[in-house]
Amino acid sequence: MDAEPAPGPIAAQRGPLAAGLVIEGPVGDATVPRLELGEWANRYGLVAGITTRHGGFSLGLWSEEATGAVMTRWRAFRKAFEPRFPTLVLGHQVHGTDVRWHEALPAGWLVLDGVDGHATGQSGVLLAITVADCIPVYLAAPERGAIALLHAGWRGVAGGVLEHGVEILAERSGTARRNIVMHCGIGICGNCYEVGYEVAEKLNGRPGAAGQSFVDLRSILAARAVNLGIREVTISTYCTAHHQDRFFSHRASGGRDGRMVAYLGRPLA
Repeated sequence: MDAEPAPGPIAAQRGPLAAGLVIEGPVGDATVPRLELGEWANRYGLVAGITTRHGGFSLGLWSEEATGAVMTRWRAFRKAFEPRFPTLVLGHQVHGTDVRWHEALPAGWLVLDGVDGHATGQSGVLLAITVADCIPVYLAAPERGAIALLHAGWRGVAGGVLEHGVEILAERSGTARRNIVMHCGIGICGNCYEVGYEVAEKLNGRPGAAGQSFVDLRSILAARAVNLGIREVTISTYCTAHHQDRFFSHRASGGRDGRMVAYLGRPLA
């Protein structure tokens, strides 16, 4: 498999952005094509990233693709992160708001049903979610060594998955919200995400105009984070729909695309 080409940033997104813009960088691993947040590695000692579609590297467990092919890629994914991360946590997502705190986990895989967010203070645990337009939200309390990773589609955003995730991370780690940092990762941008007025109303909390409209989930998440007291928020410049040749996009493919995996963890020393 060839090395993953470095994708370029998208143009300015629709709607205001209440955060700084960040470009994830490619990792030099041809076996598992992925991008990572170099700043989080340098500043916090965290591994935060997302796989790409390069070479057809889909990790969609609940898809129409042959299970054997998908599991072969998952084994490659696991191997790429061992022995730094002996434990992998993943959920069968339902576009909900359930966020679980994990502690004292043994080595191996933990797959949960109906969970859209994970949090932990345990090193060596790699949190993972599957995405293909929905926003991966990375949260960290660096001074406490605690992290959380959320799957945020429009239903989760409207239902308060961010608020639940921040609450759990702050309470379990004993940190103030102002000390939490957040990154809204690679997902669909506000120029590409067209929704009905009912969805816009649920996201914005006020009646929407009749017909279709565009919403920027990452801008909404960033604004909510600021309201929660989070001072440091960044947003990825990449869009899954703009760059469908590099990322999987449920919307751009008409629902036929694969899945990427966003991941976050504090490696073993």
